[in-house]
Amino acid sequence: MTTYREAGVDIDAGDAFIHRIKPLVRSTFRPEVLTDLGGFGGLFRFNADCYREPVLVSSTDGVGTKLKIAVLMDRHDTVGIDLVAMCVNDLVVSGAEPLFFLDYFATGKLSIAIAQDVVKGIAEGCRQAGCALIGGETAEMPSFYRDGEYDLAGFAVGVVEKSKIIDGRSIMPGDVVVGLTSSGLHSNGYSLVRRVLFEQAGLTVDSVVPELGRTVGEELLIPTKIYVKSILSLCSEMPIKGLAHITGGGITENLPRVLPPGVNARIDPRTWSVPPVFTLLGRLGKIAQPEMYRVFNMGIGMIVVVPPHVAESVVSRAVALGEQAQVIGEIVAAQSAEPEVEYVA
Repeated sequence: MTTYREAGVDIDAGDAFIHRIKPLVRSTFRPEVLTDLGGFGGLFRFNADCYREPVLVSSTDGVGTKLKIAVLMDRHDTVGIDLVAMCVNDLVVSGAEPLFFLDYFATGKLSIAIAQDVVKGIAEGCRQAGCALIGGETAEMPSFYRDGEYDLAGFAVGVVEKSKIIDGRSIMPGDVVVGLTSSGLHSNGYSLVRRVLFEQAGLTVDSVVPELGRTVGEELLIPTKIYVKSILSLCSEMPIKGLAHITGGGITENLPRVLPPGVNARIDPRTWSVPPVFTLLGRLGKIAQPEMYRVFNMGIGMIVVVPPHVAESVVSRAVALGEQAQVIGEIVAAQSAEPEVEYVA
């Protein structure tokens, strides 16, 4: 008699996995969560009475080829943080509070230990963001993925008062650009990173690079910083005009997304210290500076645009909230309708 297990899918392992991650999932629950893990859908009792005109905001993302580093390192407890970060950092730029999160974990053959470590990271990310992990999907697909490999996707929903949506429309010349420091590469550009470090430079995840102060693998697995609580605090206290999550495309591509027509952002890269990993990549890969700033975050993971009279207060408050922050530029008038980033030479 042929069974599903003989075809490569172990239902019993899937059941055991769900049982083992329930405590991790429950540790993220907010009072609004009505269901436990294992249902067909996660129920979340949204309290609309707290808002006059609530607007739901959604986002979805993945971790990308950073997952290959986790597999090479056989360390899987941090990429879940990246997964949550990539979604909730996108949510918060609208001024939205993340409410709940769902994940999708797909692999060729389910390893309960690896999957549990991944969910451990997802739960940690949700706790950092203040949102609940209310569900997910684990897909075991034999022959679709190589042995030991897996993929992740995340889905987040948040809410913001309509009158408090941050969309950048009021940004004008003279406004100030504040940068919040990244924790490193975050989760973008890893195809280029792997090409430069592994294929061109011949390094491995175990190579110790003095200028990094750690192994290559340790550097590449540093989790993406979650800015949610700091940004929500700033939004409640300061007149924030625009926010940009600096992900794939770097400052060059992401900051213009929140700028209105008729203005540019003039950024001075000398105002912050570029982390050594970016200097290393640029040198080993002979990557031109425009390409570096168009691919990587270069040390700035979140940008806040504010009126000039509150710029220093925003920096001080961000530092008090645990961020490294500094003024990195200004908004200037532009002739073209499409906003751009100008870099000070």
